[in-house]
Amino acid sequence: MKKHFLFIVTVTLLTVCVNAQTTPYKVVFDMTSIDTINQQALIRELGLILDSNPDASLEVVFYGQGLDLVIKDRSSQPAAIQKLAAGKKVSFKVCAIAMKRQNIENSQLLAGVETVPDGIYELISKQREGWGYIKVAH
Repeated sequence: MKKHFLFIVTVTLLTVCVNAQTTPYKVVFDMTSIDTINQQALIRELGLILDSNPDASLEVVFYGQGLDLVIKDRSSQPAAIQKLAAGKKVSFKVCAIAMKRQNIENSQLLAGVETVPDGIYELISKQREGWGYIKVAH
């Protein structure tokens, strides 16, 4: 009985450990803030995650007032955004509905920034696919 129990516990622990090591690191960030402190925190967190887990897949979805971070003439972090986007480990997605409301054209977006039809739907879709979710705020 003890051997059988020990075997089951060992197999269960081994399975948990293997799954924990093979589960992809995928996080979607919800960015609606115009606050430059939040913008700096987002860039810092993306960098920290990639430093500790270079295979991570990260996405930032912008809507509402959060668009300023990815607009050429308004961004407080244009070089950082373009560098992260060029690395292909972070994708930046902007809600087309928010762009329309704010009269922003695709040509105004920083290089590497993409659009999605609906930012909220993008967030929900990523969560359904098993992505972690972080709301950017302080």
